Formats: sequence, structure tokens, C-alpha cells
Amino acid sequence: MEDFKVIDNCLMIRLPEEIDHHKSAYISANADRYILKEEVNHVVFDFEDTKFMDSSGIGIILGRYKKISCFGGKVFAIHADRQIRRILYISGLSKIVEIME
Repeated sequence: MEDFKVIDNCLMIRLPEEIDHHKSAYISANADRYILKEEVNHVVFDFEDTKFMDSSGIGIILGRYKKISCFGGKVFAIHADRQIRRILYISGLSKIVEIME
């Protein structure tokens, strides 16, 4: 399942194997709670376990970008496989999310 952890003012979100509309509301709500209640400067999405993401996953990332950028923060993606990277590039999220190797 998803993990939410604050490490050095970064919210680390370990995403599930499949990100769809059923899970997106839960992930978004928990991420927002951490962003607003903790001293979070950046958001890091960990795609290590993720094999599938639909448009609701794009919405999760875009929504958290809008929130954290208001505070001057950035969004990062780590452990994204080829398929997830492709989605990030095609959707245009690669322009606002730093994809780490």
C-alpha cells in the first residue's frame, strides 16, 4: 500500500502497483494533509512498485504540484520505469516534475 513519510522536509510518497481513480482520492487527500500540516518543502513520488497509472495518477501529481509550488516547493519522481516515464513525458508532467534517474 502507499506510504507517506516526511524526511528532511520532503514528503516521500511510495505509490501502489496500480494508480487508478479508486486510489487517487485517498492518495491525494493524504498527501494534502501532509503538505498542509507538516513542514514540507518538496514532494517526491516513488514509482518503484508502480506498473500502471491512468489519468487519475496524472491528476494526483498535478494537484500536488499546484499545492507545493505555492510554497516555492518542487515535485520529483523517482524509480519510474519506462512506461511511467513515457506517461510523464506524453502528459507534459516532465516539464514540472523533475524525473530522477
